[in-house]
Amino acid sequence: MPAAKNHYNPDYAVPPGWILEEILEARNLSQAEFARRCGRTPKLISEIIAGKAPIETETALQFGRATGIDAGIWQRMEASYRRHLALEDEAKIAEEWRKSFPIGELVKRGCFTKPESKIDAISKLLTFFGVGTIDGWNNRYGSMNVVYRHSQSFKSNEVALATWLRLGEIKAESQECADYNQGNFRKAAKTIRGLTKQPVEKIIHQTIESCNKAGVALVLTRQLPRTALSGAARWLSPRKAIIQLTARHKTDDHFWFSFFHEVAHILLHSKKEVFVEEVNINPNERAELEVEANEWASNFLVPKMAWEKYIYQGNFSKTAVLKFANDQEIPPSIIVGKLQHQGLVSYGSKLNKLKQKVDL
Repeated sequence: MPAAKNHYNPDYAVPPGWILEEILEARNLSQAEFARRCGRTPKLISEIIAGKAPIETETALQFGRATGIDAGIWQRMEASYRRHLALEDEAKIAEEWRKSFPIGELVKRGCFTKPESKIDAISKLLTFFGVGTIDGWNNRYGSMNVVYRHSQSFKSNEVALATWLRLGEIKAESQECADYNQGNFRKAAKTIRGLTKQPVEKIIHQTIESCNKAGVALVLTRQLPRTALSGAARWLSPRKAIIQLTARHKTDDHFWFSFFHEVAHILLHSKKEVFVEEVNINPNERAELEVEANEWASNFLVPKMAWEKYIYQGNFSKTAVLKFANDQEIPPSIIVGKLQHQGLVSYGSKLNKLKQKVDL
């Protein structure tokens, strides 16, 4: 009769030495006698039983012959136990790191299933970020060169910010983009400007396609708790950029200004930077590159000479706003937003009715 096959599929990890000790007791074998049968020292057997020494390949072969339990089973027990120890050690080190993440929100958004334990939570977070260790996470996300990072007015929690950026990366990876071409992206920006009079919901897919053809992924990602973001721009690779927006204010003027602000970063600035635009950042603390992006977006939407001429006339009535916006071939909401930003019209003005709601 063939020998029965032994299977080892526990739902938890125990030191293989415990199993060995039980086998020796059941067979009335001393550790010294078992060591002689395996051709090993009693000290090694004692250390294996105590969990101080691992069962290496040669030892597993010897244990298999001496016990009748296949060497592969001893190796799997050992590997499972060592993996369990490594995860436990990682969990101790990573406890504070784990607690800093919005795990509940990530589960709610379908990024991963609810963790079954602290160890499982750490494993799921590392997998979500595409890194193998916490050191790897720190190297990839903890040291991002983010504009405003050192600003006293930068309110967003850095871990929540990194998580939001990762959500954008994952979405961007699903968008097939041509290799980035600056000339094509400038043309795409002009095309998209010509679409802004239409509702954002109606032309968002066309906007994304135009960006993709020029090598830029455009993703919409709701902000996370402990963040106050409008958008971000950065490079996933030398051939693919990403613009990530929150549509936080839910009006078309904010949406389009945020979009073209990030377009400016892609067109004008370094591929090594990560540009994050917070809501209500202190104007006095704006970095030089952010000011440049603001000016580019503002002038791209409304040419500077045309805007100065309009302001000089001083007529900011609804009729005048509609006419000027029509002349510029942009939605009147953008004119209203610029007037409000410059303090020429109050934020409670009736002109707010010219803004379109954005629900993406």
